Amino acid sequence: MQAGICNTLTPQANEESIQRMIKFLQIRKEQKLQEFSQVHRKPLNTFHLPFWKRVFDVFFAGGALLVLSPLLIGTAIAIRLESKGKVIYKSQRVGSNYQIFNFLKFRSMYTNADKRLKELNVLNQYKMEEDTEDDILEIRLDDLVGTPEEGENLLISDDFIITEEDFQKQKMNSKENPFIKIEKDPRVTRVGRFIRKYSIDELLQLINVLKGDMSIIGNRPLPLYEAELLTSDDYIDRFMAPSGLTGLWQVEKRGGAGKMSAEERKQLDIKYAKDFSFCLDMKILLQTFTAFVQKEDV
Repeated sequence: MQAGICNTLTPQANEESIQRMIKFLQIRKEQKLQEFSQVHRKPLNTFHLPFWKRVFDVFFAGGALLVLSPLLIGTAIAIRLESKGKVIYKSQRVGSNYQIFNFLKFRSMYTNADKRLKELNVLNQYKMEEDTEDDILEIRLDDLVGTPEEGENLLISDDFIITEEDFQKQKMNSKENPFIKIEKDPRVTRVGRFIRKYSIDELLQLINVLKGDMSIIGNRPLPLYEAELLTSDDYIDRFMAPSGLTGLWQVEKRGGAGKMSAEERKQLDIKYAKDFSFCLDMKILLQTFTAFVQKEDV
């Protein structure tokens, strides 16, 4: 696709058709496909952190780390005493301009908690209601009889076939609900519940701020599996903003009784990306302190 090639073969394609496609691909490769794609690819917009924001981030993060150092050391000791495993949890996150970096947090879960994520998916607050009427049927290879209907494109995997139309439906359903949020998560330790309640687990991200991966105020950087679902024109603007320790959607609903939908969260991220300023950042920072204690157990 990056080379400007988009072609398909039907399940009934003969050897001659396959050989013609292989020859075509070889010719395009010889014509320096990467150069071809770069010439025809539109330049992407990129976000550049304003100088005033970077200066504020460095001074604020540096001062906060000095003041909070006793708390950080005490938290590290408590985590290590309660359960085995590393004190600091690193995960790859996607920030501004879709840049990937190592996101730092105090470990609040038992070791190997990520492996239990699928089995706990039913607890996800953002999980959509299953609609049995819209279930998409995958066609097994053994069940494929005859030829596809006229105008119907089929996508072939190792052990199943699915129509292109149904595949697009699956993709859209995934985009509706990329975020994961579990209430009373059983993977969280006792120390983890405490440091999450008071947001102590997030304090290590001050190091990310000093490194330039994040800003104090901005849109939360997303895990890879969430960010890859937000690459359409409708949501790409949320990445044209700084990644933040706290942000607009956190102070809008955090500490409140209401639940925030995935769509509300995405729209607030986009709003911040378009409207952020020094005054708005100071407002969010003040609201963060007043909403510091969560009422939700998440």
